[in-house]
Amino acid sequence: MSSDYSYGRDRGRGAGALLGVLLAVLLGAAAVGFFVHQARSGLAGRIASYIAGRPLVTVSAPDVVEKIQRLNRLETVVYSSDTVIETHESNPVLPDVLAGDRLLMIVHGQTIAGVDFSKLKPESVQITEGRDGRSIRLTLPPSEVFLTAVDNAKSRVYAQDTGIFVRADPNMESVTRTRAQGELQQAALSDGILDAASKNARESVRAMLEGLGFTHVQLQ
Repeated sequence: MSSDYSYGRDRGRGAGALLGVLLAVLLGAAAVGFFVHQARSGLAGRIASYIAGRPLVTVSAPDVVEKIQRLNRLETVVYSSDTVIETHESNPVLPDVLAGDRLLMIVHGQTIAGVDFSKLKPESVQITEGRDGRSIRLTLPPSEVFLTAVDNAKSRVYAQDTGIFVRADPNMESVTRTRAQGELQQAALSDGILDAASKNARESVRAMLEGLGFTHVQLQ
């Protein structure tokens, strides 16, 4: 019985296999590094961002303006309130019991406020590069009231008194609702709806800019 032993040859093959594995790992790492370095947009950009753990697309000031302008009229606050409003018509000669007309309504409505980002100007964006990352300084458009609307389903006539010698004015209710609309909006403004709308808009924009890779975000 005979046995063949080839320790030297086995060690040679093992060393060669290990060298091949190391070479493959190095080539793979180099390929991934090149891919991450070159990828800037599209699917490749998203994959590279996932590999690197951060956004790799270099966003310019015009890009920022375009992305924010897409938000258009961003509604950030909805303010609901009730008001009691009275409309009164009287006769200069006769007392109200004879010729007066009085309507009392409880009106519910909503005021919607936000920021119209379509008004953002290119000069409102400043981007700087630094050792600790990219910084952006952005001046947002002022917040504004977009809409104040009366909720007819939740509004009702509380009382109406009409004089003996007159007929109730059919337009009085619509006039009262219009007046109530103004009072609802004024109440929202007095309670700081514009400040709240501006704050919420800044938070939304800040999250967007940080997602685009900016390390330092300053909003005005």
